[in-house]
Amino acid sequence: MEMKRWSDGRTVSCVGLGTWQLGADWGEVSEADAHAVIDTAVGEGVTFLDTADVYGDGRSEQIIGSYLAQNPGLDLFVATKMGRRVEQVPEAYNLEAFRGWTDRSRRNLGVERLDLVQLHCPPSAVYEDDKVFDALDTLVEEGAIKQYGVSVEKRSEALRALERPGLASIQIIVNAFRLAPLDDVIPAAAERGVSIIARVPLASGLLSGRYTLETTFAENDHRTFNRHGEAFDVGETFAGVDYARGVAAAQELAAAVPAGMTLAQASIAWLAQQEGITTVIPGGRSPEQARSNASAGELGPLPASFDAAVRDVYERFIKVDVHDRW
Repeated sequence: MEMKRWSDGRTVSCVGLGTWQLGADWGEVSEADAHAVIDTAVGEGVTFLDTADVYGDGRSEQIIGSYLAQNPGLDLFVATKMGRRVEQVPEAYNLEAFRGWTDRSRRNLGVERLDLVQLHCPPSAVYEDDKVFDALDTLVEEGAIKQYGVSVEKRSEALRALERPGLASIQIIVNAFRLAPLDDVIPAAAERGVSIIARVPLASGLLSGRYTLETTFAENDHRTFNRHGEAFDVGETFAGVDYARGVAAAQELAAAVPAGMTLAQASIAWLAQQEGITTVIPGGRSPEQARSNASAGELGPLPASFDAAVRDVYERFIKVDVHDRW
């Protein structure tokens, strides 16, 4: 597994593990199965785990916490997020709330200090509030958290957050079907020494190449209930790409995948090899998925032909709908 430098000098695996699916909104996953997924990823060299206090209302954090308790001594970087368990109004983001949220996450994870806390796609006005970032600085000073970052929906939010001197990281949707952040956010973050966490790297599974127009998902899976943004930003589901168009685009891109790898592996490796991206966080509901995803961090440089295919497919199928929306 290739390791990359984090903003404070630590190193993290270029492919991490996203754990939304271990908490909720992707169908049921037992704690034992969730532990098996984490254990497989760690065994493949993954050192970066991403979670949030809202995933299963804390269940994802608790699962990671119980895994850490059962495996003392592992050198893992656990990033969590806060802010989506309350009404989404700017005034909800304040020091008193932050203390309560981080205390809960520390209990869930069983740690004294959180490695990284990210504002979890808050209202855009939050990025303009100096008091919010003063409060985050206070949490660092008090020892509750080591660092803070932001998880954003829009590139404009990321660029505004980059003006904050204490910012350690930006988590943003970027994948073969969401190329716009490569134009501005990622170069700007690299210039500032801010780490980039690439989320939704497989466009909610579209870039696995396994889906057809007949594929169905569980009723409690966001790929069923949030296709049009009914529950949260539609960009979180299939990266905001129309499902039928995404299926067609994935099928075409699959034809350009180098021999010996899957479309999912090539898509993750392509992201991980982009200059300025620190770690890519695919999910995985089974040990097999976790193993396959992690292996993308060990692949050598992809041929230029795959990069060309990504950009060609994006131009013809995807760009008109998503490029300027987020």
